[in-house]
Amino acid sequence: MPTALTELSPHPIVQAPMAGGPSSPELAAAVSTAGGLGFLAAGYKTADGMYQEIQRVRGLTGRPFGVNLFMPQPELDDTAAVEVYREQLAGEATWYETALGDPHGPTDDGYEAKLAVLREDSVPVVSFTFGCPTAETVESLARVGTYTVVTVTTPAEARAAQDAGADAVCVQGVEAGGHQGTHRDDPQSDGTGAGLGLLALLAEVRETVRLPVIAAGGLMRGGQIAAVLAAGAACAQLGTAFLACPESGAHPLHKQALTDPRFTRTELTRAFSGRPARGLANRFLREHGPYAPAAYPAVHYLTSPVRKAAAAAGDPQAMNLWAGQGHRLARQLPAAELMEVLVAELTAARAASSPAGPAGPGTFGSAS
Repeated sequence: MPTALTELSPHPIVQAPMAGGPSSPELAAAVSTAGGLGFLAAGYKTADGMYQEIQRVRGLTGRPFGVNLFMPQPELDDTAAVEVYREQLAGEATWYETALGDPHGPTDDGYEAKLAVLREDSVPVVSFTFGCPTAETVESLARVGTYTVVTVTTPAEARAAQDAGADAVCVQGVEAGGHQGTHRDDPQSDGTGAGLGLLALLAEVRETVRLPVIAAGGLMRGGQIAAVLAAGAACAQLGTAFLACPESGAHPLHKQALTDPRFTRTELTRAFSGRPARGLANRFLREHGPYAPAAYPAVHYLTSPVRKAAAAAGDPQAMNLWAGQGHRLARQLPAAELMEVLVAELTAARAASSPAGPAGPGTFGSAS
C-alpha cells in the first residue's frame, strides 16, 4: 500500500469520484492504468454494490485506485419546507408521468457498512465528502494500509481533517462541478459570493495545515494542472474533464450537454438534491432552484424519479447535469488518450515556465 501521496500514481492527476454513475469501474481502471489515480464513487450505492465495483476495478488494473464515501448527514428537524417543495414539484411529476420520491430515506448512505467492507478488504485510498471522519475511523483505515483524504472547502475544514489524522486533503474550489463538499450545510452561505475560488483557497489551506493537497475545481487542461502544482498542490483532481470519456457512466445526454451551445453557464443549486451543487443551468434548475430547501438528502430522494423519467424521455431540461465551470473545454476522448494529452500539456507548460526545462514526462518533480 502507498505511504505517500506521490506514490499513488506516476502522474499528478486524480480522476474525481462522481456519484450517481459517472465514476464507473471502467473509468477508474483506465485512468489508473494510464498513470493517474482513478476513483470509484460509493455514494448512493449499497455496501455490496461498492464491493462489487471494487472487484471489477481489481480485475481491470493492478494500479492503485480510490473509493469515495459520503459522510452521514443529520436528520431533518423540520420537514415542512420539503413538503412545500413537494407541492411545487407536482407539475413536474405530472409532466413526466411519474410519482415523486419518498423524502424520508436514510441519511447515512450506508456509511458504517461500507467502512466495514473497506476495513475487511482494504483499498489503497479512501476519501470522504460532506464531513470529516473521526480520528478512530482514520486510524482504523491506517491499520489496514489505506491512505485517507478528506474533501475540504475552507481552511477550518482542512484543520479538522489534520486533527483527525487524515493523510491529505482535497481542496475543492467553488468552480468544481457537482456537490460542494462542505462539512456543514449552511444555507446562510448561499449566494453568488458563496465559496472560495481554487487558487485563493489553495493558498489559505497551505498556510493553515501541513498536509499534502489535491487541488480540485474547474481544471480541464494540462496548463491548469501545472498552475495548481506551481501553487503548491501535490496533485490535481479533474471530474468534468473525464465526464465525457466513453468509459464514464454518465448519461449520453449529460455528456452531450457539456458542449451543447444551449447550455452556456453553470450555477450552484439546491434544486435537485437539497445541497449546493454546480450544474449546467437548465429549465429545472432555473425554475426550482430559488425555492429548493436546504434538505439533503431528502430533496435528492424527492426528485430522483423525475430526473430518471426525464433522462428516459430524452429531455436534459430536468436532469441534474453536474458540470464544473470549465465544461465547454470537455474533450470526448477515451480516458487513456485524455491522460496522454493532459500529461503532454502538463509537460509543455512546465517546460515553458522553467528555464531548466521540464521536470520530466509528467512526473511529480519538484512542483509537488
